[in-house]
Amino acid sequence: MASMPALNNVYSGLGTTIFTVMSSLAVEHEAINLGQGFPDVDGPEEIRKLAAEKLISGPNQYPPMQGVPELRQAVARHNQRFYGLEYDWASEIIVTSGATEALSACIMALLNPEDEAIVIEPFYDCYLPQIEQTGARVRAVSVKPPNWSLPVDELRAAFNKNTKAVILNTPMNPASKVFTQEELQVLADLLEEFDAYAICDEVYEHLTFDGRRHTPLAALDGMKDRCLRIGSAGKTFSLTGWKVGYISGPAALTTVVAKAHQFLTFTTPPALQYAIAHGLNMDDEYFDGLASELQAKRDFLAATLEGIGLPILPCEGTYFMTADIARFGFNGSDYDFCRHITQNAKVAAVPISVFYHPDTKDVPSTLIRFCFCKRDDVMAEAAERLSAYFGT
Repeated sequence: MASMPALNNVYSGLGTTIFTVMSSLAVEHEAINLGQGFPDVDGPEEIRKLAAEKLISGPNQYPPMQGVPELRQAVARHNQRFYGLEYDWASEIIVTSGATEALSACIMALLNPEDEAIVIEPFYDCYLPQIEQTGARVRAVSVKPPNWSLPVDELRAAFNKNTKAVILNTPMNPASKVFTQEELQVLADLLEEFDAYAICDEVYEHLTFDGRRHTPLAALDGMKDRCLRIGSAGKTFSLTGWKVGYISGPAALTTVVAKAHQFLTFTTPPALQYAIAHGLNMDDEYFDGLASELQAKRDFLAATLEGIGLPILPCEGTYFMTADIARFGFNGSDYDFCRHITQNAKVAAVPISVFYHPDTKDVPSTLIRFCFCKRDDVMAEAAERLSAYFGT
């Protein structure tokens, strides 16, 4: 057979995402999946009922490319209600088919070949290929375990005349870090100094613990015009399969983001948009309850892992918790350990090392991530299995 032309050099070399690998392994070994980050119960029934009703009553044709007015208005109100951020719903809000599409549209809108984008690692795995697909270069800066501190000198050194954008994920997956006001100010000062933008992945904005409150970078002085802020109905309402995201930003940026969005997915199912608009208008009780319920699950899993001898790193937000397996003296990588406990303890986790740039030196090799957004009975069963396997 004759040789065929080479395929895209970014995507053809990628392996299967770690979430798919570990989830498939969990199914194969009948393990409890604490690897992939999705709840195992659906979100509020009133939101789901409204979506079902709208699906029957319609409309079910193309909604406006930027999103139905009701949802864009709800996103604008949400920004003002929680953060005091004022956006024009008609020109500064875009609805997307999930936050991953939102990230892609923002990256495509901002970056050109030879630009540089700074990512803070460990980072969500879609960032790297999406940036590289534009022809831009990635500079990675690592927050440092065990406290996931931001290395200010390294961050400053990463900025230069080619820096176009920073991707900031807070609350941060997988490190479960909520960036402090002081850390955000450092970043804001650098963005001003080097005339750069920020793509702010804030999908876990309502999942913060121990009294912490999320602060958008856009809320700092001078930052609103430099920031594209991304939210996720999937995370906020435990409806990850719906894939409804939204972008807020200045019209000078969202005008171009919308042009990228129109050639990615163009629109998102209208029934889901109307339902999420209702959800964003729910009382504070819902949003506060979501965080407190997850905090209780976090505490349960932390006690379990510490009980079997796994030290826990700080967990300030998100669905995830990081544990250090160093004391076990396991003869293998963090990836090998995750496969081992999936096969033998029947509980799946994800290695942290996969969330780093391939060129990063000194990647942590003994850290693994567990997801705790599961039913209480599932968490209890996982605890029993881990305790039984590790003999505690």
